[in-house]
Amino acid sequence: MDVGADEFEQSLPLLQELVQGADFLGEVRGFRASLNLNYLGRYIVINLIRVLLRLRKSHTQGAKEPHVALEPQFPTTELGHGTLVFFAFPAGLDIEFTGLRTNLSGSQQISLFDLPSEWYLKTRRSVQQFTICQIGLSVFSSVAGESNKYVAHSCNFFLFPTTFGILDSEFSFQASSVQFLNQYGFDYNKFLKHGIPYMNEEQEKQIKHNILTGNWRVRSSLDKDQMKAVIDEVTRWLHLAEEGDWMTLPGITGFQAFEVQLVLRQALPDIWTVLRDQAVIVKKVSRQHRWYLQNTSCDRESCWKEKILLSARGFSVFFQMLVKAQKPLVGHNMMMDLLHLHEKFFRPLPESYHQFKQNIHSLFPVLLDTKNVTKDIWKDLNFPRVSNLSEVYEVLNSELNPTKDSGPVIIHASKCERYAETKFPHEAAYDAFLCGSVLLKVAHLLLWRVHGAGPTPEPSFPLYLDVLAPYVNQVNLIRAGVPKINFSGPDYPSIRPPILVLSVRRWLGVTEQQIYREFQSLCKFDVRRLTRNQFLLLTNKFKDARSVLKEYRGHPALQVSLYRYWRHSPDVHCLLQVCGIVTAWALLAFLLGRPGP
Repeated sequence: MDVGADEFEQSLPLLQELVQGADFLGEVRGFRASLNLNYLGRYIVINLIRVLLRLRKSHTQGAKEPHVALEPQFPTTELGHGTLVFFAFPAGLDIEFTGLRTNLSGSQQISLFDLPSEWYLKTRRSVQQFTICQIGLSVFSSVAGESNKYVAHSCNFFLFPTTFGILDSEFSFQASSVQFLNQYGFDYNKFLKHGIPYMNEEQEKQIKHNILTGNWRVRSSLDKDQMKAVIDEVTRWLHLAEEGDWMTLPGITGFQAFEVQLVLRQALPDIWTVLRDQAVIVKKVSRQHRWYLQNTSCDRESCWKEKILLSARGFSVFFQMLVKAQKPLVGHNMMMDLLHLHEKFFRPLPESYHQFKQNIHSLFPVLLDTKNVTKDIWKDLNFPRVSNLSEVYEVLNSELNPTKDSGPVIIHASKCERYAETKFPHEAAYDAFLCGSVLLKVAHLLLWRVHGAGPTPEPSFPLYLDVLAPYVNQVNLIRAGVPKINFSGPDYPSIRPPILVLSVRRWLGVTEQQIYREFQSLCKFDVRRLTRNQFLLLTNKFKDARSVLKEYRGHPALQVSLYRYWRHSPDVHCLLQVCGIVTAWALLAFLLGRPGP
């Protein structure tokens, strides 16, 4: 089910119920969102509620689907590091972006040499440049009365940054990302015309101050012209009207309806306005009656301002629900997703890498990255190599999985059944469903391995969390000095292959790019210059390091060996040279200062 600005606000209450009743929140890359300014004033919450209420009603009354318990349930599970987390049922989240990484060159590109803090600072620039275009959410609820059976409610949310007053975000598109989304049928019209607005806390504070103090301006010259025309029309009518007369301003709806009423009431003290049937009604009243209406009407300006702020916040309201629910957040390769969640909905990314880790851990105390979990156990089970989430899901649903027939049963809720019939790769809600399903199936596989040939206890999500405890808050990191980040403590030391050092002879002016191309046919290395004729080589595969050491043994121009700090570091060489010079001068001074015989 696709959700834009028209439906979003109306669905918030049921979304909140689903989230509170979720075991976990699955998250994959795929925020797709859009906003039409004409929809800002609409109550996004009311529409989405109706949609999801219909979904819930049709699901619970369907003859072919079992009853689903949507009431929150809070079993507790003890996870590592003494953290007690409350759980009910699972949910998956996926995000799509307008771009992934800026085209930086040289030392600004991410590489295997980067410490996590260096990787963070480089990636932070890309996150600030691009935006989210779609979020997919798949909420998993257990089926009442049936063991280890779940129903998945999946939704796509199209997003677009809030444009209001002085808030006018800038973001970039990356051509390759646009082509990628086009290939998989991404709806750019819904993104650009009907996207749900969003903002972070810093932007919200600024807008709230401007709205509540009346210090806000019309967003564009077109709106400004329209507003001037409306004021002129009402002013001309007002000179001829008598008290009690009224006029209609047709075709003004949504956000502009609130805006027009606020401006008219501020400019003209002897009128009153109401919103009725897709139009604004203006009535001429006495100043005493106006005072009475301002202080007794349930349609006061202060209420409007709160409604405007709610509409401008958009998806950020739901993000706060996710944070307050404190459910496990599940994703696949979710590091970029966490960066965008922080930047777009919480606060601008801090310069400090450690502050970023602390903030994310406070927002989502329990993170589960299915990429990290599957990567760790894949080789042990002799599964075939996979390159994406869809392939992981296919392997877990194949005969290669020894627990295929005994694992969790997952069905789709009404309005989401198209995912059962057709694959929609890289559609956010579909990927979110895959992510949540992979977590449940991998957890069941781990539970089976723990108990071996002995009897396996009846599966449940709290029991799954027990076997997943070693992977909690361990998020996979692509192309960095460490393979994963620990959000609940210090990062683990690197387990990458050793660094190699390349000494070049008879190749004047050689560059890092030339060295990269030299080894490209054999394997891929990250290359970094060490000295004028020495380069560091680093790969993430041990077999590649062994292969290069063997292949270039005895090479006349390129000598490859293991990097030893005390032998190859320029700093050590410099220190030894300084020590040698100081020692030589000291010895010379001693000899020259000796008295003659």
